Amino acid sequence: MRKERVVIIGSGPAGMAAALYTARADLKPVVIVGNQLGGQVSLTHEIENYPGYLHLGGAELVDKMKEHSEHFGAEYIWDMVTEVDFSKGSPFIVKTQQETFSADSVIVTIGADPRKLNIKGEAEYTGTGVSYCGTCDGFFFRGREIVVVGGGDSAIEEALFLTRFATKVEVVHRRDSLRAGVALQKRALSNPKISFIWNSEVKEIHAGEKNIVNGITLYNNVTGETTHKPTQGVFIFIGHDPNSKVFADQLAMNENGFVITDDRYRTNVDGVFAAGEIQDEIWKQVATSAGQGVSAAMSAIHWLGEHSDSLQNLDTIAEAGD
Repeated sequence: MRKERVVIIGSGPAGMAAALYTARADLKPVVIVGNQLGGQVSLTHEIENYPGYLHLGGAELVDKMKEHSEHFGAEYIWDMVTEVDFSKGSPFIVKTQQETFSADSVIVTIGADPRKLNIKGEAEYTGTGVSYCGTCDGFFFRGREIVVVGGGDSAIEEALFLTRFATKVEVVHRRDSLRAGVALQKRALSNPKISFIWNSEVKEIHAGEKNIVNGITLYNNVTGETTHKPTQGVFIFIGHDPNSKVFADQLAMNENGFVITDDRYRTNVDGVFAAGEIQDEIWKQVATSAGQGVSAAMSAIHWLGEHSDSLQNLDTIAEAGD
């Protein structure tokens, strides 16, 4: 069993920002990467809304953040967390596929994944016309005609936002009425750039040269009719699924599975913190996740300082037992 001061679960912007701050505090954090270094941002073709950078590729930002935190002593481990035990308090047990860690403090930054349509062309063309973030990618669709999939608040909010760039936004919804709030519906229905394709589902996404999206296959679930529709972009907003199953019965969560934290990013377990999209249902931006990771790290640093005597006594007892 490896004994560590701080274990960070997840390697997105929140996790790497937390790694930087805890590393600079000489806590030598261990970051358990998960299945994708950088999380969703690593798949983003270009970022234009991260402070200080006019143009920045997602993979490039991930490399810079990792290098920065490693410079101060953070360690990245390519592994997946399979089980945790927070029930007995610090030190906490974090098990991965290959190792078991004993951690004085844990920062959970494992994120949330956009819900997928799971159709042909979706994964293949993500980043070349398929997107899950209008705020991130809307600018790249200036002057184009695009499709938004979904009918809830997030779908309609993003559709309205995308009208700043696209010449036409068509909302594809599998029902004949929206689930979004009344105020949002009124704004969307009165927007001349927005139209609706009701009772329909996207069954396939098509692309042409350089894998640039150029159309979709639509299925009308009332008539059974299948049609091809040209489009220059597909934005999918059918919800997010937090990666919180491994923390079931360990951390308090809301009805949607997002970890509940206070204003200092403390969870219900003393010494365990959470940041980024695992606890953020609203903003879901690279910059906000990084800021939340910094805040969680600073809280963890203060917590470890306040509990240094008791944790040192536990270490002494453990060493004596060994």
